[in-house]
Amino acid sequence: MKIVVAFDSFKGSAGAHEVGDAVARAFKEVLAECEVVNVPVADGGEGSVEAVAHIYSGKVTRVECNTVDPLMRPIKANYIILGDGETAAIELATASGLPLVEPQLRNPLNTTTLGTGLIIKDALDRGCRRFVIWLGGSATNDGGMGLLTALGYRFLDVNDQELPPTGKSLPLLATIDGSSADKRLATCHFTAACDVRNPLTGPMGAAHIFAPQKGADARVVQYLDHGLAQYAHIIHQFCGCEISTLPGAGAAGGVGGGIAALLGACLKPGCEIILDLAGFDDIITDADYIITGEGKIDAQSLMGKVVGTVLHRAASARVPVIGIAGAVDCNEVDDGQFAALLSIQQSPTTLEDAMQNSTTLRNVWFTARQAAKLIKSCRS
Repeated sequence: MKIVVAFDSFKGSAGAHEVGDAVARAFKEVLAECEVVNVPVADGGEGSVEAVAHIYSGKVTRVECNTVDPLMRPIKANYIILGDGETAAIELATASGLPLVEPQLRNPLNTTTLGTGLIIKDALDRGCRRFVIWLGGSATNDGGMGLLTALGYRFLDVNDQELPPTGKSLPLLATIDGSSADKRLATCHFTAACDVRNPLTGPMGAAHIFAPQKGADARVVQYLDHGLAQYAHIIHQFCGCEISTLPGAGAAGGVGGGIAALLGACLKPGCEIILDLAGFDDIITDADYIITGEGKIDAQSLMGKVVGTVLHRAASARVPVIGIAGAVDCNEVDDGQFAALLSIQQSPTTLEDAMQNSTTLRNVWFTARQAAKLIKSCRS
């Protein structure tokens, strides 16, 4: 029997790799002769680079560089260079992520993606010309102005004065100057790994949907949405690209749109990129079961996230899927798409206790054992 394990992280609790290992261990304990293949997955946010490193079995170079956080405070950040020596995998959240900003200081008017641009520049200096940038988990709503500023673009107001690359500057933008952009960019290929398909502006755009999570009140949301509309207008004047309604342009506070237009980035679902890198479709062709899950399985899980993407690919290969999650919203998810859908919670508990790493992994292991026992009993 062949079991394929493909989990996202249980965010704030356990990483994708360790959750997958717990499930694999449980199945091997019950079904000793089965083959278990663990493919840690991520959807474009936290854990994406580690998932890529796992796929390449450690044949990557880990790099630490100097950069700045979303408030332009000096920090060190990490990224990886793949074995080809020219492909850099970078998580935007490493330098521009929400956890880097203290809760009382969170305000997307004031934050910038400059730090992510500095990481890209470091990778350019090391010879990289292919980039996969994972856009999840940002603290920003600057449309990627900070990132692009680090690469030499200049964003000017009506007086031709350079604007600070923050969300606050968006409505003031009058001109983009690309004359100082890094010449090496012309030989680069960028892929932006998105975990959302939101457009840049409007009710489903970056500001309205995501800025409140980053500290914006209703007034700030309106200001930022207006600013992103202005940003899209100026970009259209500059290079002819229409990004306001581009699916995924709203990712990371508009970074998706900014780098699609000015760096020629291809926007792709992050989960799809990782599954393709892993050769997932080939791996599951002879699988008996796929075990997948994340911290909570709900309606969003089936909309471009890991669980939904795995379900879709499994259906094409006619492989049954068992879902295991910290919580399952049975009002939002049709369990008919799963062979079984299981929550790991064993008894009433507080959220704090449930999210302890050791508790999560023990409960994952126990739940996976029960699934394995049922499969064994059905096949005996």
